[in-house]
Amino acid sequence: MSGMLIDTTPVDKPTHKIGHLDPDTEYEISVLLTRPLDGGTGNPGPPLRARTKCADPMHGPRRLEVVDIQSKQVTVHWEPFGYNVTRCHSYNLTVQYRYRPRGNGSGKTGRGEVTVPQHTVRNLPPFTNVSLRLVLSNPEGRKESDELLVLTDEDVPGAVPVDSILGSSYEQQISLSWREPLQTYGLIRQYEISYKALSSFDTEFDLSNQSGKVFKPANETSHVFSGLYPGSTYSFTIRASTIKGFGPPVITQFTTKISAPLMPAYDQESPLNQTDSTVTVLLKPAQSRGAPVSKYQVVVEEERPRRQRRGTAEILRCYPVPIHFQNATLLNSQYYFSAELPMSELRAPMPFCVGDNRTYSGYWNAPLLPHKSYGIYYQAVSTANGETKIDCVRVATKGAATRKPEPEQENQSDHTVKIAGAIAGILLFIIIFLGVVLLMKKRKLAKKRKETLSSRQEMTLMVNNSQHTTMVDTHTHTLNGRSNHTMTSETSSLVQSHYKQRESEREALPYQTGQLHPAIRVADLLQHITQMKCAEGYGFKEEYESFFEGQSAPWDSAKKDENRMKNRYGNIIAYDHSRVRLQPQDGESSSDYINANYVDGYHRPNHYIATQGPMQETVYDFWRMVWQENTAAIVMVTNLVEVGRVKCCKYWPDDTEIYGDMKVTLIETQLLSEYVIRTFAVEKRGVAEIREIRQFHFTGWPDHGVPLHATGLLGFIRRVKAKTPPTAGPTVVHCSAGAGRTGCFIVIDIMLDMAEREGVVDIYNCVRELRARRVNMVQTEEQYVFIHDAILEACLCGDTAIPANQLRSVYYEMNRLDPQTNSSQIKEEFRTLNMVTPTLRVEDCSIALLPRNHEKNRCMDVLPPDRCLPFLITIDGESSNYINAALMDSYKQPSAFIVTQHPLPNTVKDFWRLVLDYHCTSIVMLNDVDPAQLCPQYWPENGLHRLGSLQVEFVSADLEEDVISRIFRIYNTARPQDGYRMVQQFQFLGWPMYRDTPISKRSFLKLVHQVDKWQEEYDGGEGRTVVHCLNGGGRSGVFCSISIVCEMLRQQRCVDVFHAVKTLRNNKPNMVDLLEQYKFCYEVALEYLNSA
Repeated sequence: MSGMLIDTTPVDKPTHKIGHLDPDTEYEISVLLTRPLDGGTGNPGPPLRARTKCADPMHGPRRLEVVDIQSKQVTVHWEPFGYNVTRCHSYNLTVQYRYRPRGNGSGKTGRGEVTVPQHTVRNLPPFTNVSLRLVLSNPEGRKESDELLVLTDEDVPGAVPVDSILGSSYEQQISLSWREPLQTYGLIRQYEISYKALSSFDTEFDLSNQSGKVFKPANETSHVFSGLYPGSTYSFTIRASTIKGFGPPVITQFTTKISAPLMPAYDQESPLNQTDSTVTVLLKPAQSRGAPVSKYQVVVEEERPRRQRRGTAEILRCYPVPIHFQNATLLNSQYYFSAELPMSELRAPMPFCVGDNRTYSGYWNAPLLPHKSYGIYYQAVSTANGETKIDCVRVATKGAATRKPEPEQENQSDHTVKIAGAIAGILLFIIIFLGVVLLMKKRKLAKKRKETLSSRQEMTLMVNNSQHTTMVDTHTHTLNGRSNHTMTSETSSLVQSHYKQRESEREALPYQTGQLHPAIRVADLLQHITQMKCAEGYGFKEEYESFFEGQSAPWDSAKKDENRMKNRYGNIIAYDHSRVRLQPQDGESSSDYINANYVDGYHRPNHYIATQGPMQETVYDFWRMVWQENTAAIVMVTNLVEVGRVKCCKYWPDDTEIYGDMKVTLIETQLLSEYVIRTFAVEKRGVAEIREIRQFHFTGWPDHGVPLHATGLLGFIRRVKAKTPPTAGPTVVHCSAGAGRTGCFIVIDIMLDMAEREGVVDIYNCVRELRARRVNMVQTEEQYVFIHDAILEACLCGDTAIPANQLRSVYYEMNRLDPQTNSSQIKEEFRTLNMVTPTLRVEDCSIALLPRNHEKNRCMDVLPPDRCLPFLITIDGESSNYINAALMDSYKQPSAFIVTQHPLPNTVKDFWRLVLDYHCTSIVMLNDVDPAQLCPQYWPENGLHRLGSLQVEFVSADLEEDVISRIFRIYNTARPQDGYRMVQQFQFLGWPMYRDTPISKRSFLKLVHQVDKWQEEYDGGEGRTVVHCLNGGGRSGVFCSISIVCEMLRQQRCVDVFHAVKTLRNNKPNMVDLLEQYKFCYEVALEYLNSA
């Protein structure tokens, strides 16, 4: 109250309302009596004191702004205000804030009373969005400021979760993975992983240099540490960093596996001394690798053919199971242990007499039998940490004695020999007599039927297993420089070496084999297929037509009205006796039907479910079946649309989808050149379990017919086997109808198991059995022949994949020379590769051989087949659309490589048309510019290079070690709307023309990495790579093969050089055409592992 008279208002009533007063203000009010005449105003009456109420604040605080941001606190400032805003002398000003911590579902709030126009909010989490506002309130109301969003500053992150660190140990590698910290407190910039060797089972190792530090970017939470010592324990310290620095470390330990001891070299297997019953050899100490050698063993093996397969060299070439001489005969074993020596007895080379009739550590060193041949093996054993590793070497061979037996022995056995001879003579007579009778009956039967199976056995022409026509004319012209000769018994022995049947392992056949269709020995498969393709009276056509066609069992359920709409095709439906019965829903009996049948596997009842491609109406039923049958693998052998027709609906989600009571979530997609692997998490309402189910989608089956080569499908089948748990339920296999391609997949899978276990295949009866379970399985003769060709290729080539952690030891074994054959495993593998490489015929290259295209080919014996030509699209006057180039698959992408020759002077324009038309982002050059060989410089060193409507502009160049990299901008002036394309050329200088292989494995590997990096950065890995050497053959094949192998190592942690080269050779037979180049691919793979 100011004490001043503010206003006087005349009133003529006993009550009066005074307005326009200020809020929260005390007033003194007095009443004066007045009348009209002079002196008519009296004195004021007794004063009345009263205070007005507060009013709502005029507005909230204004100009709220941040003046300081730290990782855990924020300071804000606002415009000062007074009574004219608060409209009350008693008011509160509150700072309110809220935030949601990262990774935490619940938000948090806070408040603080303030009296000055600045306030600091403390105890906030780092790198968190905080919402702030000021609230001005008095007893009558409140007003808020505008909301202010603030991001707190970053801080050092928390520790990597200890339970997230996973490690896989190998002999010389440890694969480590982890998850980012739960409290990142910012953007993770990198991870620092320090490692140090702590101890080793092998005390001879010097661990002082076994330490180091690596840094990984934020998006990589795994690392493979290579070059480690076997049998050693390493400490790993992991910590994450933001821009503010590194967080606290977490420490863990892992131990590498021990390696087999390294046996000394025995260049020649000549014994020190030899008699009829003994062999004296020199035993040398082995070198320990990760664990001390615990003992040495001498093994005697009778020289008989032994099955050897790649990938299991240690098990088959060495002898992990000790067998005494006394037990060898009982166990039908070819080998026995003649001695076991402790490590302490072999610290230096020492002679040892095999067959000296003494006992060593419980093993009788029995005298050798003079009339038998033996191989003497010497092996070292290391044991540590529950592991046992063995390496062995052949140290001597002993041939059978050539001199006649002693007269005494002959006299002693003379009587027995005479009796045996008489019995043998009688038996021989009986056999001959029965043979004549049977032959006469056979001839009579042949006359009546006008055909006989003996015609198959009389044919001797061999077929190249990769072609679908028989090479009958030995003078057929070929295009890859190799003669098209008949395959001999050498081929048969090669097949047998992969699948040698052992009588002791024989089991009952899973299919009834009849007299007319007996099982075929794997060793005879090539000859059988050749005969069936060439046969005039009885061949594949007649054999396939002998199958029963159409319905062979009741299918009443499928024909019911309520189930008709669940069948994609009216003639491929489910038999009643073998159909999959779904658990009925809501009491509806018709809800148990799905067009699917159980099919037996190899000695595994109901191992497969053959079904149609799901329709929109049956997608839910399909997932019900997958859940009900506990399926872990779905095999899809069709594309969604082929030749404009829908073959199968898309029954899986791109993210998450609900099908009835089933929830399916896509977890991962792995794209490869010929197939896709999708991993799903599947849940069922009301069930706590979450199942991981993989779909293997083979995309390499052509719209018409069958694949030209089985290489991709065989690799696909092996991947399905490797990824499917043995305890899982049936594997669901489907194409469109669930009969043709589905049948092919199942038959090949079963027959490969049979070939491996029994050494025979029974394709005919397998198809017959499948047709008894589902109608028309294997729908065409072409598919039936393809099955034979696929199984033959698998038997010839075997499984050539090598786990990354075994590559070094396996490759060492592959190069070991066998003194008896003067050959090695890698030579034999390359010989097999050459044998199964398809030969290009003249008709395969009809476009390249057109007269107008002759001048565009550098070599007339290195031509691209029509099926993989990249036809040029950009129009260029009268020029044709042909270029001597071939599309090749990489590991992940179909047609990722274009392999071509160095441009001729008259094809430079075509070369750049190719680069532009096929969206190429990289050019790899593996030869030198040489005008004398018509190898011009086809690029500009600076400025523009005009080629008709094409412009090639030089942008930049760089030289790094053996690689010159040049960047060009390509532009088609006839189509300006297409814009330009950036291309980088990598000219490799480390491969002189006089060398079969590059000078340096490391520099060639760096070339591959540089190309991969550019491809990924510029085009996300989608662009193609043009690869050329002089003629588009051997050198280009080496680059493509190594690129594929490196991707294999990244994706699968295995190496399969054979498969990589075979895949490329299916399109161009001259890819990787020298043994030294083939070896180089293996050696670069080893270099990759060393540098990883």
